Amino acid sequence: MALRRRGAEERQGDPVDLLVVGLGNPGKEYEGTRHNVGAMTVEQLCREHGAVLKVEPRQRAALAIIRLGDAKVAVSIPTTYMNESGAALPGLLKRVGVSDPAHILVIHDELDLDAGRLQLKAGGGIAGHNGLRSIKAVVGTAEFLRLRIGVGRPPSREAGATWVLSRARGSDLVAITAGISAACEAVELVVSQGLERAMTSVNTRG
Repeated sequence: MALRRRGAEERQGDPVDLLVVGLGNPGKEYEGTRHNVGAMTVEQLCREHGAVLKVEPRQRAALAIIRLGDAKVAVSIPTTYMNESGAALPGLLKRVGVSDPAHILVIHDELDLDAGRLQLKAGGGIAGHNGLRSIKAVVGTAEFLRLRIGVGRPPSREAGATWVLSRARGSDLVAITAGISAACEAVELVVSQGLERAMTSVNTRG
């Protein structure tokens, strides 16, 4: 296991090795939209590992614990709207005993990547993503891990907001569905191999 848990005495709550946060908007009208690929990845991880997301009202998020090898991983979807995603973090961090941003992995949609393409990174800019902006404001740093899932480029910059709230069709849908499956594998790579090796594997895929 590449990620190592710090001593329990340094943390609150029930400590985990990694907190994975999948971003999206709540409600039926947003299900399956490009903006929700992060949340969809967390849902698929839960299906693959037989876990059930449970809404934690005080954390303003749905939460489940899964085992990846020897690692204990918390997977979560904020129940807020995208631009308030950070509101879930204080309660979640306390609940799962995480304080180091290197142990927070945020999965989100990315307009600047081809549909289904992944990019794994630590820190970096916000690039106009309201969910990331909210998390940075609450956590106090941008140095958390990000797993970006490409949702394809809109026909124009002005169409970006409409694009992310639409549902993919045709080849984009096929590519994004495959990207979500690959994102689940990427989470497992981060845990089993560490960030650097996982980045090499994920970011060099075609």
